[in-house]
Formats: sequence, structure tokens, C-alpha cells
Amino acid sequence: MPTPRATAAELVCWKCGASLAALTLPLRRLEECPKCRAELHVCRMCADYDTGVAKHCREPTAEEVREKTHANFCDFFQPRAGAYVAPNTAEVDRARAQLDKLFGR
Repeated sequence: MPTPRATAAELVCWKCGASLAALTLPLRRLEECPKCRAELHVCRMCADYDTGVAKHCREPTAEEVREKTHANFCDFFQPRAGAYVAPNTAEVDRARAQLDKLFGR
């Protein structure tokens, strides 16, 4: 079943979460986030990006792209809503506190 296409109003930057509503679709290959300047035509922003499958791509005929956060020439690219995943800062803080306790800081 094909993935529904996202509208520009639904899109956010994969890196910082900023709204991409002001951009027009389709995204150009060298399109950048207006806030953090991250490239947007990247695997991490694609509807087929999936870390649970080979090459992190659900499109079986796509050529492998090694740099998932750099602009690429993939013809199968479809931007996806919800590409931004906030970092788990609570987990990082907990690990840091355990290290501090372990090393007596």
C-alpha cells in the first residue's frame, strides 16, 4: 500500500523540527531548512526511511545511499510528515548522573 503524500503544511525539518509550511513541493534536491539549514532531500526525511530494514529503505529498487543526512539524487524520495524525532534528553541526563555518581563527581 503506497504511503500517503505529505503536504508542505504537515512537514517539519528532520533535524530541528521547524515547520516547512512555507516551502513548495516537490522539494528541490538542495532545499534547506529555513531555521537550521539542514538539507531536506535526504533519506531521514523520506517516507521510505526505515531503520528496521536493509539499507534503511523500504523501496527495494532504490540504490543505496550511505549518507542518510546529506542531499541525494534518489528518484523515489517522498517527504514524510513526522520526520523529526526529539532527542531523549531524560535518558541522557540519567546516564550522565549515573556516571557522575560512579566517578564521584
